[in-house]
Amino acid sequence: MTSHGPEDHPALDRVPVTPPGGLQPAGVKPPVAGPVPVQPLWSAPPKTSRGTAATVLLIAGASVALLLVAWFLWWQLGTVAFVLCGFLALVPLGICLLGLRWVDRWEPEPRSALVFAFLWGAGVSVGIALLAGPYVGRLLYAVLPGFAPEFIGPVLEAPIVEEIAKGLGVLILVFVRRSHFDGPVDGVVYAGTVAAGFAFTENILYFGSALITSGGFGAQLGFVFVLRGLFSPFAHVLFTSAVGLALGFAVRRGGTARIMGAFLLGLLAAIVGHMFWNGGTALAAGDFFAFYFLLQVPLFALAVTGVLLLRRAEQRLTRQRLGEYAAAGWFTPQEVLMLSTRAGRHQAMAWAGRFGARSIMKRFIAEATRLALTRQQIAAGRDVAANQATERTLLRDVTRTRSVMLARSGA
Repeated sequence: MTSHGPEDHPALDRVPVTPPGGLQPAGVKPPVAGPVPVQPLWSAPPKTSRGTAATVLLIAGASVALLLVAWFLWWQLGTVAFVLCGFLALVPLGICLLGLRWVDRWEPEPRSALVFAFLWGAGVSVGIALLAGPYVGRLLYAVLPGFAPEFIGPVLEAPIVEEIAKGLGVLILVFVRRSHFDGPVDGVVYAGTVAAGFAFTENILYFGSALITSGGFGAQLGFVFVLRGLFSPFAHVLFTSAVGLALGFAVRRGGTARIMGAFLLGLLAAIVGHMFWNGGTALAAGDFFAFYFLLQVPLFALAVTGVLLLRRAEQRLTRQRLGEYAAAGWFTPQEVLMLSTRAGRHQAMAWAGRFGARSIMKRFIAEATRLALTRQQIAAGRDVAANQATERTLLRDVTRTRSVMLARSGA
């Protein structure tokens, strides 16, 4: 870098003109960089409009469902309770979305897919639960006549109906936005967003019921808000994340049968976890706080640890796959280190900020990360032709973005 010096910038050196030998062990090797890598080498991008168009249609349908559910809640609670409890429900929703954003920092998912996930959870899944719940409850009462309704409703009916309703939204994303559903971290983000939407609407109903029952702001509403909004905002997220986690591992290997099997397995885990949560106080002699601190807090800590391990695995995968492109001449070793470590990314963003190019650097990081995940899909033999077309487009984009960055820096 002539304007700042190589010590000022750890990564964005020009790629080598002649690629070194010794490519990666993947079954299909990446394209080798040409003599002028900053020039676009392909002009025909892959056809990706179907996934985007389908997402737009799904968003429209889910928005209608959310409006219908909102009308139902307004009709049930009244205007004052609906508005006040909607504001209260924003608190646990914000906590959940901030947590999911932290999980999603390494390779952010498309906003359109996340919007659909939230709308599905807040609208469609709640609508399914409201409509199907009574029928499933009556069926369970008939099949299990010896069980009390107080047990069947919250411990059996609610977990089964709600987790199926939420899980279907995650399954739809697997097939509609397959190119952006790369692994377990993505699955956790999508499933968690669906669950956060569901919990948001459900909290409005619970808060509203407490407000009406107590005749205004009082101890009952405060207790329900603390219990659901502050002590357990991630409860639904943890349940449904089991579905996303199972689907995330399955999509890396591909195959509809494998994906459906993983969906059923994850759904079973989500239902059992939900049942355990709803019926757990009985196991702790009715003491919710003993149940919460002795069982739920450790489980939450275990879930956070699992997410951290998954993120580290995703970082290692990024370094491995980008290293294969470096061997083919598309990146320098310094760029690979910058793109595959949090410290390197922070340093690069700070460097780009010196000349007002943080957005360009952010785009460069996102494109390179997406490229690494696409290479992983190719190496796994999943939709090789389509992913190679995506790979070519991403290589073109990375090359162009690097060129813009170098021009902006004055190099």
